[in-house]
Amino acid sequence: MQSVIAHYQEIALKGKNRPWFLRRLIHNLEAVFEDLDVRKVRAPMGRIEIELGAEASWAEIRARLQRVFGLANFARAGRADLDVEAIAAAILRDLPDEPVEAFRIMVRRPDKRFPIPSPVLEREIGARVQAARGWPVRLKHPPLVIWVEILPGEAFYYFGKEPGPGGMPSGTSGRVAVLLSGGIDSPVAAWRMMRRGCKAVFIHFHSYPFLSVTSQDKARELARLLTRYQLRSQLHLVPFGELQRRVTLSVPGPMRVVVYRRLMLRIAEAIAHRTRAHALVTGEVVGQVASQTLENMTVIAQATSLEILRPLVGMDKEEITDAAQRLGSYPISIVPDEDCCTLFTPRHPLTRARLDEVLAAEAALPIEEMVREALDRTAVERFAYPVVESTVASPPDVEAVTGI
Repeated sequence: MQSVIAHYQEIALKGKNRPWFLRRLIHNLEAVFEDLDVRKVRAPMGRIEIELGAEASWAEIRARLQRVFGLANFARAGRADLDVEAIAAAILRDLPDEPVEAFRIMVRRPDKRFPIPSPVLEREIGARVQAARGWPVRLKHPPLVIWVEILPGEAFYYFGKEPGPGGMPSGTSGRVAVLLSGGIDSPVAAWRMMRRGCKAVFIHFHSYPFLSVTSQDKARELARLLTRYQLRSQLHLVPFGELQRRVTLSVPGPMRVVVYRRLMLRIAEAIAHRTRAHALVTGEVVGQVASQTLENMTVIAQATSLEILRPLVGMDKEEITDAAQRLGSYPISIVPDEDCCTLFTPRHPLTRARLDEVLAAEAALPIEEMVREALDRTAVERFAYPVVESTVASPPDVEAVTGI
């Protein structure tokens, strides 16, 4: 069985724009298999066929398909001639050796020019399988479903389907700038926006040399993990410790966290403009920490004119942790570190900030100068997946660039 048949769901609802979304999905599939033995990716009649070469590893193909946004499901498939006997013979050749409790045949006939109706095909093929293997037929919830799809000039068959990640193809919904803290929440927030077709630019604020480089290392690992879903990423590492120190000299203690967050949004907005991102993304959850009360979130958001997207805002910690474990980011996020949120943080931060008071406190700070200083000292690292030896510098999947 040297093909994969994959189906999309949401793309099918896009009307006249469907071809554009489909081309993007095919492009993403070609890119994700760049270093594997995949001969062709094509889109016959409402589905996608991925033709595998002799050296293709199904385990690796399967793992990568589970990360391609836009796919509803997929299955390893075989091809047969448009003939009942040929289809049944091919299915019998590739059936698993282990006996099954029951099975059924499911036929889809997108090409209505094929003269035999789907129910008749199901009975004909099912009878041949039953005669050869002796397995009973069960129409409701059988352990084995044998799918047959009739297309122009060929038929495909496969045993069961595996779920894809769903969503929209990467790159179809514009670019967003994600504030990637290194904690549990922000990688999940990034993944949820990427699943909606957004390309994510990652921004990490660190306090080196006041604190260790651990938070930067975690941000790199998270960016590397998330790049497996969007194939190309940028990570902007923003030194924030000196700016925090300057804030402590002018801003009352309880108000500092709000001012820190507003300053972060201003810097993130500038990076978003430079990278052509249209919105900022945070992992904020209402009521989770002091800076995430509704009053504080409202005051903080007014530091930027960009849209702020908060895909986790109504979730609880258990839901987010479960999502992080499924994503694979949880083991990285829980590594102990010292991020900028722990530096110069007051014991009793303000929970109900007022904009007029915050603006008065910020008046003592050279905000524009501080933003420029942060941008000038920001480092950018670029990540790629899959890593192709001939096109990527050492170390193998990251290129560090100083400045913007």
